[in-house]
Amino acid sequence: MEIQPVILCGGAGSRLWPLSRRSHPKQLLSLQNDRSLLQNTLARLHGLPALRSPIVVCNEAYRFLVRQQLRDIGVEDVCLILEPEGKNTAPAIALAAQAVSESAEPPSLLVLPSDHVIEDQSEFHNAVLKAVDLAAIGNLVTFGITAASPETGYGYIERGGEVGGGYRINRFVEKPILKDAEAYLASGQYFWNSGMFVFDAKTYLSKLAVHAPAIEACTKNAWRGREVDEVFVRPDASAFSPCPNVSIDYAVMEVEPKAAVVPLDAGWSDIGSWQALWTIAEKDRQGNAVRGDVLIQESQDCYAFADNRLVTLIGLEGVVVVETADSVLVAQASASQRVKDIVDQLETSGREEHIQHRRVYRPWGWYESVDRGPKHHTKRIFVAPGERLSLQRHEHRAEHWVVVAGTARVTCESKVFELIENESTFIPKGAKHRLENVGTDALEIVEVQSGDYLGEDDITRFEDAYGRSES
Repeated sequence: MEIQPVILCGGAGSRLWPLSRRSHPKQLLSLQNDRSLLQNTLARLHGLPALRSPIVVCNEAYRFLVRQQLRDIGVEDVCLILEPEGKNTAPAIALAAQAVSESAEPPSLLVLPSDHVIEDQSEFHNAVLKAVDLAAIGNLVTFGITAASPETGYGYIERGGEVGGGYRINRFVEKPILKDAEAYLASGQYFWNSGMFVFDAKTYLSKLAVHAPAIEACTKNAWRGREVDEVFVRPDASAFSPCPNVSIDYAVMEVEPKAAVVPLDAGWSDIGSWQALWTIAEKDRQGNAVRGDVLIQESQDCYAFADNRLVTLIGLEGVVVVETADSVLVAQASASQRVKDIVDQLETSGREEHIQHRRVYRPWGWYESVDRGPKHHTKRIFVAPGERLSLQRHEHRAEHWVVVAGTARVTCESKVFELIENESTFIPKGAKHRLENVGTDALEIVEVQSGDYLGEDDITRFEDAYGRSES
């Protein structure tokens, strides 16, 4: 039977703030090595037999970032399903199942979150093949991680009798208190709940029709009304809107008698906190893990991440320090699960540091905020070769562009002209304009905005190469 990878690429990863943010979440970050967690998830599939091209389920906001990251590792043949809105894992997986259910021989879906770490690829493959065999006889299969400690941040699965290369599932347990977690570990009958699955696409949809018929019906109708734009597939939003917001565990796995669990002991982590990232990171003799420009003295068991400047630690133990361009986190490692509380506080107070970094990625490149005041905003803008911004207009601001590197083609109302390094131009308020990189090297400019309102929503698009909305 063929294996259809389904990569779930939603979620904000708020417990890894300030590095992970809503507009650039942890699955798109390089936390383990030089590749992002999403890229590593796809890379570890290599070597599995009868492997189909992947399906990636994500939201509209991540579509260009995801596609570029896939291109960067040579994955061009992909289906990107763009959820109209986040509805949890049961509907997301159902959309992928709908996509392949009409195949002559529907494949086994291998459902993987995009933000996990698995160090032993060979052991992972062995477990997948056992799960595929179980799925071939009608089971819905999940993977149970061999518990290494009484972890209170994970859900648990209690195993039942043996079946094939795995076990029946007696029950799922929510994140327990420490006393219960210790008892689970001592019994040897419990696994950590991984959130990874294998099952036949038609089997999953038939079980949904029994246990969660509204999800099955909504996703079927949404898929029938889909629109396709190159690799992007947009299910019908109006049909998807009434779909219940439910996880696959609640919707199906906890109530399905033919649910099974396959043990997995392969160096797994969901990197659900900074302490979890410290656990899997390479450390020095004092137990310190560092990324970036970091100096440490007389400290142990610390995690330090420097993104923009020098970070120094002296006389600390069990502390997490994470520095970005606009925010710094300092926390006891044992309290790092509570970072989400800070993110909630930022949202409640109307701040933006939990939403995006100073560097914001766009399909044409990126821009980075340098300086901001009540009536001015200075940015660095990077445009990749051959790319161009939309033809647009701003009602409330004017812009001054200075070319730092590369060759720019500028459209300003009826005028079209080129600028090279050290040349500049002025875009008046209300003028229809566009910036293009017509060279073979990166185009970098400094933009100074001035006006009474400088919000990113002050934009009217007239033409856009990336299919973004007109206003």
